Amino acid sequence: MDITRYNSEAWDREVESGNVWTKPVSPELVRKAKAGQWEILLTPAKPVPDDWFPKLEGLRVLCLASGGGQQGPILAAVGARVTVFDNSKKQLEQDIYVAERDQLDIRTVRGEMTNLAVFSDSSFDLIVHPVSNTFVADVLPVWKEAYRVLNPKGTLISGFDNPLLHIFDYEEYEKGILKVSYSIPYSDIESLPKDQLKKQLEAREPLEFGHTLEDQIKGQIDAGFIISGFYEDNSAGKEFLDRYINTFMATKAEKVYVDKCRDLA
Repeated sequence: MDITRYNSEAWDREVESGNVWTKPVSPELVRKAKAGQWEILLTPAKPVPDDWFPKLEGLRVLCLASGGGQQGPILAAVGARVTVFDNSKKQLEQDIYVAERDQLDIRTVRGEMTNLAVFSDSSFDLIVHPVSNTFVADVLPVWKEAYRVLNPKGTLISGFDNPLLHIFDYEEYEKGILKVSYSIPYSDIESLPKDQLKKQLEAREPLEFGHTLEDQIKGQIDAGFIISGFYEDNSAGKEFLDRYINTFMATKAEKVYVDKCRDLA
Protein backbone atom coordinates (compact mmCIF):
# COMPACT_ATOMS: atom_id res chain seq x y z
CA MET A 1 0.00 0.00 0.00
CA ASP A 2 1.02 3.63 -0.43
CA ILE A 3 1.85 4.52 3.19
CA THR A 4 2.72 8.13 2.36
CA ARG A 5 -0.68 8.77 0.81
CA TYR A 6 -2.52 6.80 3.47
CA ASN A 7 -0.93 8.70 6.37
CA SER A 8 -1.44 12.01 4.60
CA GLU A 9 -5.18 11.35 4.42
CA ALA A 10 -5.21 9.90 7.94
CA TRP A 11 -3.66 13.08 9.35
CA ASP A 12 -6.17 15.17 7.44
CA ARG A 13 -8.79 13.30 9.42
CA GLU A 14 -6.87 13.90 12.66
CA VAL A 15 -7.23 17.62 11.98
CA GLU A 16 -10.96 17.21 11.47
CA SER A 17 -11.30 15.24 14.72
CA GLY A 18 -9.32 17.79 16.74
CA ASN A 19 -6.17 15.83 17.60
CA VAL A 20 -4.17 17.90 20.10
CA TRP A 21 -1.19 18.06 17.72
CA THR A 22 -3.33 19.69 15.04
CA LYS A 23 -4.62 22.62 17.09
CA PRO A 24 -3.06 25.98 16.18
CA VAL A 25 -1.46 28.21 18.78
CA SER A 26 -3.58 31.03 20.17
CA PRO A 27 -3.24 34.72 19.21
CA GLU A 28 -2.07 35.36 22.77
CA LEU A 29 0.88 32.98 22.40
CA VAL A 30 1.83 34.65 19.13
CA ARG A 31 1.66 38.10 20.76
CA LYS A 32 3.91 36.90 23.58
CA ALA A 33 6.37 35.44 21.07
CA LYS A 34 6.56 38.77 19.25
CA ALA A 35 7.37 40.33 22.62
CA GLY A 36 10.16 37.80 23.22
CA GLN A 37 8.33 35.38 25.52
CA TRP A 38 8.04 32.01 23.83
CA GLU A 39 8.73 28.29 23.87
CA ILE A 40 8.04 25.34 21.58
CA LEU A 41 7.68 21.58 22.02
CA LEU A 42 9.44 18.74 20.24
CA THR A 43 7.93 16.18 22.62
CA PRO A 44 4.59 16.15 24.48
CA ALA A 45 5.33 18.21 27.59
CA LYS A 46 8.86 19.57 28.12
CA PRO A 47 9.79 22.78 26.24
CA VAL A 48 12.98 22.90 24.21
CA PRO A 49 15.83 24.46 26.26
CA ASP A 50 16.52 28.08 25.36
CA ASP A 51 20.20 27.37 24.75
CA TRP A 52 19.35 24.96 21.95
CA PHE A 53 18.43 27.90 19.73
CA PRO A 54 20.75 30.28 17.92
CA LYS A 55 19.63 33.86 17.43
CA LEU A 56 16.46 33.40 15.36
CA GLU A 57 16.05 36.83 13.76
CA GLY A 58 16.34 36.27 10.00
CA LEU A 59 17.34 32.61 10.42
CA ARG A 60 16.18 30.18 7.75
CA VAL A 61 14.14 27.58 9.65
CA LEU A 62 12.60 24.38 8.30
CA CYS A 63 9.81 22.93 10.44
CA LEU A 64 10.11 19.34 9.23
CA ALA A 65 6.95 17.21 9.38
CA SER A 66 5.74 19.94 11.70
CA GLY A 67 2.38 21.15 10.40
CA GLY A 68 -0.49 21.96 12.71
CA GLY A 69 0.07 25.65 13.37
CA GLN A 70 2.21 25.16 16.47
CA GLN A 71 6.01 25.43 16.11
CA GLY A 72 6.11 27.34 12.82
CA PRO A 73 4.00 30.36 13.85
CA ILE A 74 5.90 30.84 17.11
CA LEU A 75 9.26 30.81 15.36
CA ALA A 76 7.97 33.17 12.68
CA ALA A 77 6.69 35.53 15.37
CA VAL A 78 10.19 35.61 16.87
CA GLY A 79 11.58 36.71 13.52
CA ALA A 80 12.73 33.52 11.77
CA ARG A 81 12.16 32.92 8.06
CA VAL A 82 9.99 29.83 8.42
CA THR A 83 9.15 27.05 5.99
CA VAL A 84 6.72 24.41 7.25
CA PHE A 85 6.98 21.06 5.47
CA ASP A 86 4.34 18.39 6.07
CA ASN A 87 2.65 15.43 4.39
CA SER A 88 -0.86 16.54 5.40
CA LYS A 89 -2.67 19.26 3.46
CA LYS A 90 -4.94 20.08 6.37
CA GLN A 91 -2.03 20.26 8.81
CA LEU A 92 -0.41 22.86 6.56
CA GLU A 93 -3.70 24.73 6.38
CA GLN A 94 -3.45 25.23 10.14
CA ASP A 95 -0.17 27.09 9.66
CA ILE A 96 -1.66 29.14 6.83
CA TYR A 97 -4.60 30.00 9.08
CA VAL A 98 -2.35 31.30 11.87
CA ALA A 99 -0.14 33.18 9.41
CA GLU A 100 -3.16 35.02 7.99
CA ARG A 101 -4.74 35.58 11.40
CA ASP A 102 -1.61 37.00 13.01
CA GLN A 103 0.10 38.50 9.96
CA LEU A 104 3.06 36.14 9.93
CA ASP A 105 5.30 35.28 7.00
CA ILE A 106 5.25 31.48 6.72
CA ARG A 107 5.94 29.38 3.64
CA THR A 108 4.23 25.97 3.48
CA VAL A 109 5.36 23.03 1.35
CA ARG A 110 3.67 19.66 1.14
CA GLY A 111 5.77 16.52 0.95
CA GLU A 112 7.17 13.41 2.64
CA MET A 113 9.89 13.92 5.29
CA THR A 114 12.12 11.25 3.73
CA ASN A 115 12.39 13.21 0.48
CA LEU A 116 13.36 16.89 0.57
CA ALA A 117 14.30 17.08 -3.12
CA VAL A 118 12.26 20.27 -3.45
CA PHE A 119 14.99 22.02 -1.42
CA SER A 120 18.55 22.61 -2.60
CA ASP A 121 21.62 21.83 -0.51
CA SER A 122 22.32 24.15 2.46
CA SER A 123 18.89 25.81 2.25
CA PHE A 124 18.33 26.14 6.02
CA ASP A 125 20.17 27.14 9.19
CA LEU A 126 17.91 25.31 11.65
CA ILE A 127 15.60 22.31 11.30
CA VAL A 128 12.85 21.73 13.87
CA HIS A 129 11.58 18.14 13.73
CA PRO A 130 9.03 17.32 16.47
CA VAL A 131 7.78 13.77 17.10
CA SER A 132 6.61 12.59 13.69
CA ASN A 133 9.06 10.09 12.22
CA THR A 134 7.02 7.33 13.82
CA PHE A 135 4.82 7.69 10.72
CA VAL A 136 7.51 6.65 8.21
CA ALA A 137 8.82 3.12 7.72
CA ASP A 138 12.48 4.11 7.41
CA VAL A 139 13.90 7.00 9.44
CA LEU A 140 17.44 6.97 8.01
CA PRO A 141 16.54 9.01 4.88
CA VAL A 142 15.08 11.68 7.18
CA TRP A 143 18.48 12.26 8.80
CA LYS A 144 20.36 12.15 5.49
CA GLU A 145 18.04 14.66 3.86
CA ALA A 146 18.12 16.92 6.91
CA TYR A 147 21.91 16.94 6.78
CA ARG A 148 21.90 17.78 3.08
CA VAL A 149 19.55 20.76 3.28
CA LEU A 150 21.23 22.24 6.37
CA ASN A 151 23.82 24.95 6.03
CA PRO A 152 27.33 24.02 7.26
CA LYS A 153 27.30 24.49 11.05
CA GLY A 154 23.49 24.27 10.97
CA THR A 155 21.46 22.63 13.73
CA LEU A 156 18.80 19.91 13.76
CA ILE A 157 16.58 19.56 16.84
CA SER A 158 14.36 16.48 16.89
CA GLY A 159 11.83 14.70 19.07
CA PHE A 160 10.94 11.02 18.83
CA ASP A 161 9.32 8.30 20.89
CA ASN A 162 10.99 5.61 22.94
CA PRO A 163 10.56 2.36 20.96
CA LEU A 164 9.40 0.80 24.22
CA LEU A 165 5.99 2.30 23.41
CA HIS A 166 5.59 -0.13 20.54
CA ILE A 167 6.33 -3.46 22.23
CA PHE A 168 3.06 -3.78 24.16
CA ASP A 169 -0.31 -5.10 23.05
CA TYR A 170 -2.24 -1.86 22.56
CA GLU A 171 -5.66 -3.19 23.55
CA GLU A 172 -4.23 -4.58 26.81
CA TYR A 173 -2.25 -1.38 27.38
CA GLU A 174 -5.47 0.62 27.28
CA LYS A 175 -6.65 -1.53 30.20
CA GLY A 176 -3.47 -0.82 32.17
CA ILE A 177 -1.92 -4.20 31.38
CA LEU A 178 1.64 -4.31 30.05
CA LYS A 179 1.70 -7.36 27.80
CA VAL A 180 4.86 -7.56 25.71
CA SER A 181 3.78 -8.69 22.23
CA TYR A 182 6.00 -7.05 19.62
CA SER A 183 9.67 -6.55 18.79
CA ILE A 184 11.56 -3.52 17.52
CA PRO A 185 11.71 -2.43 14.77
CA TYR A 186 7.92 -2.37 14.81
CA SER A 187 5.39 -1.83 12.03
CA ASP A 188 1.61 -1.64 12.32
CA ILE A 189 1.42 -3.28 8.91
CA GLU A 190 3.72 -6.21 9.63
CA SER A 191 3.44 -6.62 13.40
CA LEU A 192 -0.25 -6.30 14.22
CA PRO A 193 -2.58 -9.30 14.06
CA LYS A 194 -4.68 -9.14 10.90
CA ASP A 195 -7.90 -8.39 12.75
CA GLN A 196 -6.37 -5.43 14.64
CA LEU A 197 -4.78 -4.05 11.49
CA LYS A 198 -8.12 -4.37 9.69
CA LYS A 199 -9.80 -2.31 12.43
CA GLN A 200 -7.11 0.35 12.21
CA LEU A 201 -7.34 0.63 8.45
CA GLU A 202 -11.14 0.75 8.53
CA ALA A 203 -10.93 3.56 11.11
CA ARG A 204 -8.42 5.30 8.81
CA GLU A 205 -6.05 5.87 11.72
CA PRO A 206 -2.40 6.78 10.98
CA LEU A 207 -0.01 3.87 10.57
CA GLU A 208 2.92 3.86 12.99
CA PHE A 209 6.43 2.44 13.04
CA GLY A 210 8.72 1.87 16.01
CA HIS A 211 12.35 2.57 15.11
CA THR A 212 15.41 1.31 16.94
CA LEU A 213 17.33 3.82 19.04
CA GLU A 214 20.30 2.96 16.85
CA ASP A 215 18.42 4.28 13.82
CA GLN A 216 17.14 7.30 15.72
CA ILE A 217 20.44 8.36 17.31
CA LYS A 218 23.28 6.60 15.49
CA GLY A 219 21.38 7.34 12.29
CA GLN A 220 21.96 11.04 12.90
CA ILE A 221 25.64 10.46 13.66
CA ASP A 222 26.09 8.35 10.52
CA ALA A 223 24.47 11.11 8.47
CA GLY A 224 27.24 13.45 9.66
CA PHE A 225 25.79 15.08 12.75
CA ILE A 226 27.35 15.49 16.18
CA ILE A 227 24.83 15.04 19.01
CA SER A 228 25.34 17.98 21.37
CA GLY A 229 22.13 17.94 23.40
CA PHE A 230 19.66 15.42 24.78
CA TYR A 231 16.67 15.25 27.12
CA GLU A 232 13.82 12.88 27.97
CA ASP A 233 10.11 13.58 28.35
CA ASN A 234 6.79 11.82 28.89
CA SER A 235 3.12 12.55 28.27
CA ALA A 236 2.78 14.67 31.42
CA GLY A 237 1.34 11.75 33.35
CA LYS A 238 -1.42 11.08 30.83
CA GLU A 239 -0.06 7.69 29.77
CA PHE A 240 0.08 4.54 31.90
CA LEU A 241 3.82 4.12 31.28
CA ASP A 242 4.65 7.63 32.49
CA ARG A 243 4.86 6.41 36.09
CA TYR A 244 7.62 3.99 35.12
CA ILE A 245 9.75 5.53 32.38
CA ASN A 246 10.11 8.51 30.09
CA THR A 247 8.64 7.57 26.74
CA PHE A 248 9.94 10.40 24.55
CA MET A 249 13.32 11.98 23.93
CA ALA A 250 14.84 14.88 22.03
CA THR A 251 18.24 15.51 20.50
CA LYS A 252 20.18 18.54 19.38
CA ALA A 253 22.47 17.67 16.46
CA GLU A 254 24.97 19.92 14.73
CA LYS A 255 26.09 19.55 11.15
CA VAL A 256 29.81 18.98 10.92
CA TYR A 257 31.42 20.55 7.88
CA VAL A 258 34.36 18.44 6.74
CA ASP A 259 37.04 19.99 4.56
CA LYS A 260 37.51 17.18 2.06
CA CYS A 261 40.71 18.68 0.72
CA ARG A 262 42.16 18.66 4.23
CA ASP A 263 41.11 15.03 4.75
CA LEU A 264 42.80 13.98 1.52
CA ALA A 265 46.04 15.76 2.38
